Amino acid sequence: MTEHTAKAFDADLQELGRMVAEMGGLAEKQIADALDALARRDVHFAQRIIGEDARIDALQRAIEERGILTIARRQPMAVDLREIVAALRVANDLERIGDLAKNIGKRVVALEGEFDSQRLMRGLEHMTELVLAQIKDVLDAYARRDVARAMAVWRSDEDVDAVNNSLFRELLTYMLEDPRNITACIHLLFCAKNIERIGDHATNIAETVYYMVEGRMPPDERPKGDTTSYTPATVKT
Repeated sequence: MTEHTAKAFDADLQELGRMVAEMGGLAEKQIADALDALARRDVHFAQRIIGEDARIDALQRAIEERGILTIARRQPMAVDLREIVAALRVANDLERIGDLAKNIGKRVVALEGEFDSQRLMRGLEHMTELVLAQIKDVLDAYARRDVARAMAVWRSDEDVDAVNNSLFRELLTYMLEDPRNITACIHLLFCAKNIERIGDHATNIAETVYYMVEGRMPPDERPKGDTTSYTPATVKT
């Protein structure tokens, strides 16, 4: 980030960056905690995760207000304007990531009956590890203005899709083997779709980093390998 004549403008940009970093840390914790609650079937922990989403929402609103105020006061152009627009875009994606983690918490609350959690959770845990690595890397790329690292995340979305496709087939097999698994597996399918969508938002952030630095969107079509046909869980509930 270049130093500006108006120190107050630098302070505004630094504060936006700090708030985005704080929001990213909260979102990462929400994802990890939601999977932990699911693995342990911990309803009380899941309810706490659902309630904590309000902190992420509040930060998103604060970033939006700060960004708009900075544009109104400083009237930035070119890369300066892209810095602010990027912060707003990243905050929006992080807010959606928080919602998707919250949705997993709601599935924990809704799950009823017993199921072989260790057997059924392996694929979900692997997907979550991949997605958390994406989030960490893309937030580092945003903080460092590192286009190469951002594009590595952008390309890695296919890996998450591949695991999601495999998990879809695996859970379908469990349902066919024993009808008693159907309810639990359907809940887990929606959890998997939430995790896959979190990966999509990491890819969005990667594109935002590219836009912020280069002044345009990536020239290639976004890589995508999701072939599942069940309904995406992208709507707030």
